[in-house]
Amino acid sequence: MDGKLKKLTLSDKDIKVVKKPSDLDEYDNDPGVLRVELSCGHVADPMTLTDCCKAQLLKGETVFKCPVCDKDWPYDEVRKSAKLTINERIGFEDLLGINAAKKLDIKDCPGCGTFIERVHTSNLSVKCLICTKRTGKIYHFCWQCLREWKGPQPSADQCENVGCASKDQELLKDCSVVTLKYIQNAQCPAIRACPFCGVLIAHSNVGCKIMTCQKCHKEFCFLCLKPAQECLKTSTPYVLCTAEVAPKQIEDVRL
Repeated sequence: MDGKLKKLTLSDKDIKVVKKPSDLDEYDNDPGVLRVELSCGHVADPMTLTDCCKAQLLKGETVFKCPVCDKDWPYDEVRKSAKLTINERIGFEDLLGINAAKKLDIKDCPGCGTFIERVHTSNLSVKCLICTKRTGKIYHFCWQCLREWKGPQPSADQCENVGCASKDQELLKDCSVVTLKYIQNAQCPAIRACPFCGVLIAHSNVGCKIMTCQKCHKEFCFLCLKPAQECLKTSTPYVLCTAEVAPKQIEDVRL
């Protein structure tokens, strides 16, 4: 099922179907279209809701929130209201699990299977005390590729195992281009790395070009990647930047 087939009917169960304009998309106001009213009271169509929640997952969130009022949407409500397909459910649930694990920063040691919490988050090389005691030699594994460590350490990028490439860099390189309709239909990469701390951020396609990083809490422009104060000296939040739209962040662009 694709987005075009995500149609609501008055017989849909477990959700509140209404004939009201969308609160998540100001252009979605056709009075003849059915939409869903969520538990927070705001209205959306299934495809917009899917895109909104997917953007939150790509930011690393583990709880869905209404972008209008910031109230929580339980996953079961999102699943039903967004009419998630089987593939979408699998993708959402996988990302929810990955994001939860990242927040806890806990993984299985590839040597013994013991749960290990990473203490130094800037170092991918992690020591397993159990494997070290069992083998009689110091055992380190790579937090990224989950294989025995190869190469110099500490390292925040990757070890020397074949294929241990930064997943974030792959996402930045392979992400699609989106059109931000609220910002004069500007086109830019769908995923950005915060220019201050490097955490990945996706634009929900709702709102302005200025983003606030949830990790470092600093503001930057999603289009030109300049600090918000610098960008807004010559433009406004809903107007194209004077500077060009920054390309995909293939290289480290942290300020």
